[in-house]
Amino acid sequence: MKIKKIISAIIPAAIVLAAMICFLIHPARYSQSVREGISLWAVNVLPATFPFLFLTALFTRFRLFGKISRSVAPLAGKLFRISGEGGCAAVLAMLSGYPVGARAVLDLYERGAIAKEESFRLACLCSTTGPMFLVGVVGSAMFLNPAIGWIMLAAHYLGVLSVCFLLRFSAKPTQRMPYAVRTERGNLLYDSLYSSVISILCVGGSIALFYAFGQILFDLGAFLHVGSTAEGVLRGLIEMTSGCALLSRTPSALTAALCTFLVTFGGLCVLVQQIAYLSRAEVKILPFLGVKLLQSVLAGGFAYLFSLALF
Repeated sequence: MKIKKIISAIIPAAIVLAAMICFLIHPARYSQSVREGISLWAVNVLPATFPFLFLTALFTRFRLFGKISRSVAPLAGKLFRISGEGGCAAVLAMLSGYPVGARAVLDLYERGAIAKEESFRLACLCSTTGPMFLVGVVGSAMFLNPAIGWIMLAAHYLGVLSVCFLLRFSAKPTQRMPYAVRTERGNLLYDSLYSSVISILCVGGSIALFYAFGQILFDLGAFLHVGSTAEGVLRGLIEMTSGCALLSRTPSALTAALCTFLVTFGGLCVLVQQIAYLSRAEVKILPFLGVKLLQSVLAGGFAYLFSLALF
């Protein structure tokens, strides 16, 4: 037991120390990598994500959200055993993308709108990207074919929803607190803006750091003697956008499926963003990662089958 504790303490510290040494040895190289990561965030992520972060935080505070939630509750309860508030959050997440869903789960949990037992299923359901990224960025800009983006988006949603539908059978009856909507009009706009700004800055910081970490691993030879497809997958497991960009250079049903897998799983960069919110909502992280992996495999399989019509 002591050995495990020592190992768990030494390994993370050793990884951090090694990264620090790499930055000290080649500060100019990795500073450039950080700048490239920030540029990636500013050009592709910030315009698509920030407005939805703000609007989501704002909308969940309106009384209208509570009314819509009550009408959605029966359908959401039958399909996924979640509340109406959770169903609305899932729709917002599917339209917005990472990490809007995780932020919405935390917001609803802190308000007492969802029970602790429901927060796990809702976290799995709200862990999705949006049309802006898969269709606009991956499909149109990377694969140069919007149709591929729509195919990947459909496969992505199908993989996520299929697994979440199965999770409903493990649900236990819970007692929920009545949904309380904030009515302080004076702080409504400021609170929503403040929380969304902090959230999007955290997203940008994580993208920049993981982009640089990927370059460090490349320099250390982690991607040596592997083909471009394998390198794309490895890079995507660290930061999905750079992995998809590399895979899209050789368009095929396989690379479309692999991109769908990476986007559904999210990579370390997106997972860290989500975990930062979900851990505060008392979501168990290891089971969450297991569900994400299953969703990713299914989504990738669906994407491969659907993409055969184009390749």
